[in-house]
Amino acid sequence: MEVIKELPEVFEEFAEQRKNSFLAVKQLKDQGIPVVGSYCTYFPQEIAMAMGAATVSLCSTSDETIAEAEKDLPKNLCPLIKSSYGFAKTDKCPFFYFSDVVVGETTCDGKKKMYELMSEFKDTFVMELPNSQSENSLKLWKKEIIRFKEYLEKKFDVEITEEQIREAVKVNNEARRSLKKLYEVMRHDPAPISGYDLFKVLYGSTFKFDRKQIPDEVNALVDKIEKEYAEGKMQEKKPRILITGCPIGGATEKVIRAVEDNGGIVVTYENCSGAKSIDKLVDENNPDVYDAIARRYLNIGCSVMTPNPNRFELLGRLIDEYQVDGVVEMTLQACHTYNVETLSVRKFVNEEKHIPYINVETDYSQADIGQLNTRITAFIEML
Repeated sequence: MEVIKELPEVFEEFAEQRKNSFLAVKQLKDQGIPVVGSYCTYFPQEIAMAMGAATVSLCSTSDETIAEAEKDLPKNLCPLIKSSYGFAKTDKCPFFYFSDVVVGETTCDGKKKMYELMSEFKDTFVMELPNSQSENSLKLWKKEIIRFKEYLEKKFDVEITEEQIREAVKVNNEARRSLKKLYEVMRHDPAPISGYDLFKVLYGSTFKFDRKQIPDEVNALVDKIEKEYAEGKMQEKKPRILITGCPIGGATEKVIRAVEDNGGIVVTYENCSGAKSIDKLVDENNPDVYDAIARRYLNIGCSVMTPNPNRFELLGRLIDEYQVDGVVEMTLQACHTYNVETLSVRKFVNEEKHIPYINVETDYSQADIGQLNTRITAFIEML
């Protein structure tokens, strides 16, 4: 008999997923299953999955190891890079410790140079990500995906077949579909759950090693949310906020709390832990599986792309579909690509979508929580 759990319990389980996976990753290693660690949404997960490897997002969202990182890295570098490097250098991240290889990508300058330093103490494979989404870029990115496959085959002495890759594509697409269905419950007005509970599931799902488990768990959760909504269980009606900008998680969850503790509700996330990483599927009907994977990943709308039309296409769609009242953009200090792009985002939100926009620049410390609350409260009151 299946035990039906209360919704809050389910959300907490997903929130605890990262900690639980610390234990699970050691068990995987004991069973001889390869572990591939990554930091970025551009990482073509299906290639590693096709080999039977477990893939995991590496620690990069706490200020715990920043002081250690600053012994090697400049202080005026983005906190995400300092945190990533600090956890790697101090071995305080079990995922990093147990990873057989870390896959990097040439997104921003800080990360590129960090991977050089990291490769001195860890097997690091860096994929050359183009900075534009042209046909020429696509050719390069497809070659890089094949180069990554060949690297894994050589390193682990395995053969990765196209059939295995297609199977991994199906599994990952199913996981994306279910997570998309989950965040689409927030189209309801008033919203059925808090944006923070939604975030716990989206973020927690990135630490699930068995991607096959995600659809059943998430679909059951969606059914439960919809059933309770039909019975009249819902949030109070509040100004509806979209969060965009740099990746959110760990220390930067303070931005979600600042919105929801001060009268707003986050109905959708455009950034890496939200729609950006789930929105597009790999085309299962494309006869060239490497082309299909290359297109899907290269089309992600990140500020490292120039120009970056896909980010604005997604932003516009989310603002309309989720009846958004205001946009909060969270940028990290010294994240140049996102900070420069705030001007374009502000113009787009104000002039094309005719709704208010605020940018909050922050880091991983908790020192600015008071200021964050003050600014976001004023923003929400204005709505």
